[in-house]
Amino acid sequence: MAFVILDPCRQEKAAECVSVCPVDCIEEGPDQFYIDPDICIDCGACKAACPVDAIEEEYDLTPEQEVYLEKAEEFFANR
Repeated sequence: MAFVILDPCRQEKAAECVSVCPVDCIEEGPDQFYIDPDICIDCGACKAACPVDAIEEEYDLTPEQEVYLEKAEEFFANR
């Protein structure tokens, strides 16, 4: 499982999550930050650091939020 950055990041893009990630799996995209689901070690540091509560664990996503996991997968597939 991986953590996923959701819609609140699109308005804020605070970036506190980037500096606390021990495996550097968070990158800035054109509209928000993304967590690479293949690198994320599920430590939760990003979720704890996010000031806008924009990060959830993959298995806690609602059907409406699953689009953000798909966006992250697409973002990293094109790298």
